[in-house]
Amino acid sequence: MAMITSVTMNFPHISTHNISSNPIFSPICTNNPSNFSSSYSSVPISSNYIRLSSSIAYSEQVIASHNVNRRTHLRNNHKIKVICSRSEPLKVMISGAPASGKGTQCELIVQKFGLVHISTGHLLRAELSAGTDIGNKAKEYMNAGRLVPDEIVTAMVTTRLSKEDAKEKGWLLDGYPRTLAQAESLERLNIRPDIYIVLDVPDEILIDRCVGRRLDPLTGKIYHVTNFPPETEDIKARLITRPDDTEEKVKSRLQIYKQNAEAILPVYSDIMNKIDGNRGKDAVFAEIDSLLSRVQKEEQDARKSEESVISSTRADMASLSKDWRGIPTRLNNIPHSREIREYFYTDVLQATQRAINDGKTRLKIEINIPELNPSMDVYRIGTLMELIRVLALSFADDGKRVKVCVQGSMGEGALAGMPLQLAGSRKILEYMDWGDYGALGNFVNIGSIGGKEVEKQDDLFILVAPQNAVGNCIIDDMRAMTDAAGSRPIILVNPKLKDLPASSGIMQTMGRDKRLEYAASFEICYQFRLLYYAGTQYPIMGALRMSYPYPYELYKRVDESPGKEKYISLATFAKRPSIDEMNDAFEGKSRNQEKKAEGFWGFLSGIL
Repeated sequence: MAMITSVTMNFPHISTHNISSNPIFSPICTNNPSNFSSSYSSVPISSNYIRLSSSIAYSEQVIASHNVNRRTHLRNNHKIKVICSRSEPLKVMISGAPASGKGTQCELIVQKFGLVHISTGHLLRAELSAGTDIGNKAKEYMNAGRLVPDEIVTAMVTTRLSKEDAKEKGWLLDGYPRTLAQAESLERLNIRPDIYIVLDVPDEILIDRCVGRRLDPLTGKIYHVTNFPPETEDIKARLITRPDDTEEKVKSRLQIYKQNAEAILPVYSDIMNKIDGNRGKDAVFAEIDSLLSRVQKEEQDARKSEESVISSTRADMASLSKDWRGIPTRLNNIPHSREIREYFYTDVLQATQRAINDGKTRLKIEINIPELNPSMDVYRIGTLMELIRVLALSFADDGKRVKVCVQGSMGEGALAGMPLQLAGSRKILEYMDWGDYGALGNFVNIGSIGGKEVEKQDDLFILVAPQNAVGNCIIDDMRAMTDAAGSRPIILVNPKLKDLPASSGIMQTMGRDKRLEYAASFEICYQFRLLYYAGTQYPIMGALRMSYPYPYELYKRVDESPGKEKYISLATFAKRPSIDEMNDAFEGKSRNQEKKAEGFWGFLSGIL
């Protein structure tokens, strides 16, 4: 790649042409020597493994999001509100006012689905029976017909949920959370059900159920004097009325329940399913059974779909990993081999596609391998045209109408003409082989740079090496084009948009800030630059590469034996590294290591 003649790096004295944003490797790499030809070098396996794992992890996150969206679509169609966590047992919350039939339905749910039943009532009664401080405190509230405070219940519930049986079998949380504070505490702990069932029963029915309810102190079983009488006279003789089952206390508890249920509704509104509880237990359970079975089926279907996609993703990544061969070596051998050129064409295309798929519309490609570096006498315009063709045809294959734009003659009189780098480029594009299916003229068209070149049918624009010339500026034409294109992508390939002086120096001053601001509005999606010793173009010292959306990675070229070389990774950077940062990496310095002053100021600093 070309060198920056105006900048010299301190230690290895590296110089480079216009170092701009370039990422690290593509996301997938491999260190398997069998996958490398002699003209390619590998990178450390550690960083490759991390990238591959991260890509799969990202894929799994996308899949999870997709499954949730799919379930949302299903529940909208079926009026069922459920969200299943991936690859986990069923998690259910059930809520209802006192005497709504929660206990009966919980028994049936446990029998059918094998969930661990966690009842705040059972937990509290266990504390009462044991005579613990928590039990005695809770007894005061229960006897007064009031709900037990959050701080007494929360610790017991979360502890129970954390036990292995609940994790393995799934759980049925009965009557909790009862307050907004309890619900929020579960949310903070990332404890969330797949479905939230609410049993809806009219108040008058609830009051009748409570007043007629009786408790068997021996078994803990609940009976009703008319609706569910005890089986034997012995059981009937030992039944008791709970202190909180008087009409007055029931009404108080109902009022408190309603207030709390309304408060927690926003937390679970997206997964809440209200069921008519004023029916026989079998009818109520039939609806619950159907609902939970559908949740389980959706979970199984989602898991199969996920496994299929992950398997496909891993296969794709394995294929990509096999194809990746690292940075090509012998890049100073001119002309480049077809293999090297195609490597860079593919590398550029993949980065550009990722950027456009992410919604980027103002993009810039900077690739200055020797054959694409106009400052070197080995520059080949045919290589640039081949790169343009690869980009245009690839997007055309996706059904996009691409306009390839080459700037025309600029200026008038003695200043008329175009940059030497672009001389004859339009004719070359027109005479190139664009395939047998008539892409040129249909999906690919060739034009100039300017607002008038933008047509309604154009989907994407590729600008071939746009650049300022002495006394003339291409920025105005480009700005007109981007304004006309709107949100349609514009890709600059190897642009040179620095101000160049005219004989009067006008271009250097008037509107310079605006021109630089516009030029900087294009985001680099790919960059590859070779690094040389200052003042030379041989030998290659290393390379800087960036491929959207990955970070910059700095490589050092190492001679292994006569005629053999490889590139090793030195450092990665979240943003474009400075000359000093690259020098430090080559010297092995820590990034936060303080720079020492050199020359006269270093001598003076040492004395002081």
